[in-house]
Amino acid sequence: MAHLKAESEHGAEMSTDVVVVGAGISGLTAAYRLLQTDPTLGVIVLEGKERVGGRTVATQLKSASGQDTWDLGGQWVGSTQRHVMGLLKELGLDVYPQYTHGTKVCQLGGAHAKIGTYSSNIPSLSLLALVDLQLFMWKIDRLCQTVPAANPAACPLAAQLDSMTMETFKQQNLWTQAAKDALDVACKNNFGLECSQVSCLYYLSYAAAAGGFLPLVEASVGSAQEFKVKGGAFQLSSLLAKRIGHSKIILGDAVTHITQTDDGVELRTASHRKLSCQRVIVTCPTHLAAKIHYEPALPADRERLTQNMPMGHLIKFIVTYPTAFWREAGYSGEIVCNGGGGSPLSVTYDATTSRGNAALVGFIAGSQAGHWTVKTLEERREAVIKSLVKFLGEKAAGYLEYAEKDWSREPYSTGCPVNVMVPGMITYYHSALRRPFHRRGA
Repeated sequence: MAHLKAESEHGAEMSTDVVVVGAGISGLTAAYRLLQTDPTLGVIVLEGKERVGGRTVATQLKSASGQDTWDLGGQWVGSTQRHVMGLLKELGLDVYPQYTHGTKVCQLGGAHAKIGTYSSNIPSLSLLALVDLQLFMWKIDRLCQTVPAANPAACPLAAQLDSMTMETFKQQNLWTQAAKDALDVACKNNFGLECSQVSCLYYLSYAAAAGGFLPLVEASVGSAQEFKVKGGAFQLSSLLAKRIGHSKIILGDAVTHITQTDDGVELRTASHRKLSCQRVIVTCPTHLAAKIHYEPALPADRERLTQNMPMGHLIKFIVTYPTAFWREAGYSGEIVCNGGGGSPLSVTYDATTSRGNAALVGFIAGSQAGHWTVKTLEERREAVIKSLVKFLGEKAAGYLEYAEKDWSREPYSTGCPVNVMVPGMITYYHSALRRPFHRRGA
């Protein structure tokens, strides 16, 4: 692509109206909307990566038809996500439903738990564990109704809920190991972190924004995993970049300094490029925004917030096949596991493309990702395929290609899927998250 690259000559200077830091979907959308509002506005997007897309990225893999495209980053959208659904329509992109028909497989309840099957929204557990989990989900949903998504600190129980981790809440409200495992898997796949690393209030605010516990974790109508994008979700970024104009996007040059004065803002980059503008929009993940040097310094509450929002850890994999053999056997392709028998899997789904090329997608998440990230690609691939064979049968060994993305190793992401708030952050610092810093009257 003809994006503007960082120049080798030190001290290159540019001047514009607005600089957007980060060329992920948020940054590109911000630049796109600004230019829609005023096409004469000078807008430059700065990105540390050598590509646009942030935590969306696509790859070409062997398929039954020869080759097809799969997302190794974010891929699902839901009908309740009205902004992204509207953007997809605006860009001419179509969606198709996540395949969920058939029997699902799970292994929850400890390292030696039996493999079970189910076809409902809730994994196959003992009667006691099912009752335990259902009562817990009802409690979560009742609490979600008290948490304003835009201002979770206004929850009447904010101080209490933000003083504990989700692990503490889990231990206080769940009694069976299988139900605890189900929550652990949900937390790891939503956040890339364990329950012990996430504020209970933050978890509730996240679930409240999704419409409750099940919409956050399910692939049913109205849920977070309801649809996939035909041709891949990465197209959101590539099409936005095209509409913005590649000449307005500078790749491979991370912002290192942002200095505000009465007259404007000056930015410096890793290549010693200097840019001056009137406004800056920082859209990179909060833990990366914390690495930028600000002058004057950010307010104390904003500084504390950016330094205490760790990023999750996911390893995403795609395995392509000649046919969707699991469908033929009456399975949906969905597997839920919490490490039973040494399996690296947390969850898998059917990843068959809109063109009909068969594949499975899955995640190694949280502490399991930390364990497997130090292994070789061959070791991870062998363990994943072995697990798929265990859950879906010998045909899982006859794959065409295996690909993976360890997001902790991705420069200028260093994790996936989201930043989370640890206990205490919402109660004390949440108001700093959306508050502009200076420039308001400039």
